[in-house]
Amino acid sequence: MSFTIDGKQVLTALDRYLEESRQAEKPVIHQETIETIHEQLNLAAIFREGGLSGNRLDRFLSSYLDNTTRLHHPGYLAHQVGNPHPLAALGSFIDGVTNNAMAIYEMGPAAAAIEFFMVNQLLDRVGWAQMPFDTKERLTFDHGAGVLTHGGSLANMTALMTARNHVNPNLRENGCAGGLAILAPDSCHYSVSKTAGILGIGEKNVMGLPTDRMGRIQPDQVVKSIEKARTAGHSIVALIANACTTGTGLFDPIDAIADICREHSIWFHVDGAHGGSLLFSKKHRHVLAGLQKADSLILDAHKMLRTPTVCAALLVKHAATLDHAFQHDAGYLFHEKYQPGFDFISQTVECTKAGLGLRFFLAIAAQGETGMAEYIDSCIDLTGSVHAFIASQPDFQAPYSPQSNILCFRYQGSDRQQLAIRDRLIQEGDFYLSSTTIHGQRFLRMVIISPATTLDDIKALVHTIRKVAKLV
Repeated sequence: MSFTIDGKQVLTALDRYLEESRQAEKPVIHQETIETIHEQLNLAAIFREGGLSGNRLDRFLSSYLDNTTRLHHPGYLAHQVGNPHPLAALGSFIDGVTNNAMAIYEMGPAAAAIEFFMVNQLLDRVGWAQMPFDTKERLTFDHGAGVLTHGGSLANMTALMTARNHVNPNLRENGCAGGLAILAPDSCHYSVSKTAGILGIGEKNVMGLPTDRMGRIQPDQVVKSIEKARTAGHSIVALIANACTTGTGLFDPIDAIADICREHSIWFHVDGAHGGSLLFSKKHRHVLAGLQKADSLILDAHKMLRTPTVCAALLVKHAATLDHAFQHDAGYLFHEKYQPGFDFISQTVECTKAGLGLRFFLAIAAQGETGMAEYIDSCIDLTGSVHAFIASQPDFQAPYSPQSNILCFRYQGSDRQQLAIRDRLIQEGDFYLSSTTIHGQRFLRMVIISPATTLDDIKALVHTIRKVAKLV
């Protein structure tokens, strides 16, 4: 077996896969049963015998790729999973070969240095002070901090753990005795309530904030929610706003909420898993106005920043809050040593971390900041054009003007019919949509994230929906 030969086979297969996907030569989604896929891949024999190379490797790759969901396809409109740039994907390949567990600097100096660079770039875009290169200068002045994590759920948990320990530093050792609460809209990501359960705050103590019909926080009602929580004896760990909501792609009014949190001395966390990427867009970043007033922020590079899964960032305004949140004893890791770099292990839940910064950096390096901004702007601008087109169709409903690349819409008929239409589209394989509810009503949902998607593709989708609606 030759690494070079096998590598060439893999790259050749992937190159063909990308072209087939972009040209819509194969279905965007193809779902067989688990048993069928096992048989097609010949898993049992390969597992038993080994020797996956040559023609056998070609057959395996062909079958595997035919059973994937094609994110580069113009009909891929379903979820907030990014369209990774091929160079960024090679970053994942490089990281897989080198396998540097870079949470401590000596286990991956290059990977750690790139993550340090990427965190500082993000801090600068928010408007927070960057981390100093010299670790001896860390915390000698007020600056930000951050870490890349394996996904937004883990980033949210890290942020809220930091906020909890900031509210009461003794909770790490003594545990939660009750009385803690998180304020968040019902439209927040489910990882918030999951985190509340994990941290001992309690899922029932995630207290809702008043929202409008589209799920956006109403700032004029926030103070009442704060007073209600405190009157009930709760210490508020954090107040969370969405930038943007997962379901609709709409943004909470960050600036106004930030001022309220500052006035009432409450940690303000912004879940920017999807919309935080607009920091790279001059044209659309106005929806993030006031972000610099927050205490913490997360964003997922594997959504709108063309980075392979998974790569999320947690950022904090004040480094001390994060540095003091995860200090632990482990004699084989934490001791006096030659230290020319920075150990991210003390910033996160994770002990072993992949070189996430490399794939993130390469996603931007492939096209530059300008190219990344153009990609983001094109997705959002196209979503606006799609909204105008769909809203003009008498048999369709589009309930709001989009602020991102997410748009919910509805064909005439019942809630059951919306789901039946989606199922039929998936079976036919030309288009792949998701679905959500808004104010108790079922909507179809699209995320425009593939550079191959055009307005003509959406017009074809509308035509196809009308056709399949007659069959369901």
